Amino acid sequence: MKKTARSVTPPSRAARSAAQAGRVRIIGGRYRRTPIAVLPAQGLRPTPDRVRETLFNWLGHLLGDLSAISALDLFAGSGALGFEMASRGGRRVLLVENNARAAEALRALQRRLAATCVEVIQADWQAAVARLEPGLFDVIFLDPPFDSGVLPQALDAVRRLLAAGGLIYAETPTPMDAAQLTGLGLELARTGRAGMVYFHLLRMQPCSIIAGQSRTRPW
Repeated sequence: MKKTARSVTPPSRAARSAAQAGRVRIIGGRYRRTPIAVLPAQGLRPTPDRVRETLFNWLGHLLGDLSAISALDLFAGSGALGFEMASRGGRRVLLVENNARAAEALRALQRRLAATCVEVIQADWQAAVARLEPGLFDVIFLDPPFDSGVLPQALDAVRRLLAAGGLIYAETPTPMDAAQLTGLGLELARTGRAGMVYFHLLRMQPCSIIAGQSRTRPW
């Protein structure tokens, strides 16, 4: 039986305030409680602790043991999503970040944690995606700056990188729904809201047909 998307309760005011203030930490796994530096870069918006907790509960329910998971954090920023996956046993985690200072901060954290499963690439997201082989990743995190407008294009580009049964995580300022995702051959698996941010877990539609359909819907 097909599972329907679920909503979750928004995180507490304290959790949202902590994230907005840059007090980000890894919340589970071997690196639990490790603080993550948040640079004052334009558009950098780390995923709050409570949202990551919900997300990884979803992933554990849908994927089971995360120790065999290969993940891509395409707009890595602070690295909160990618390092959370590494902390929880991810087999391989690739972080892509175009900002030189942010990329160096990610490398510094990788070295400090001796996180051998983590690789950091400083590159434009499109260039990075073009170099990657199809079907490499079980989970892809997409959290670009809201004002960049690149999310629909990124969703379209990364679908070929998903392994069978793979999942895409995305954050948006307004809700996604099934009609918006149909043109991309995607469907909602889970959805939630934290303050003014909506977060979604997406999967490929069975036997999706996307040729000739619009892919320019802005969220």
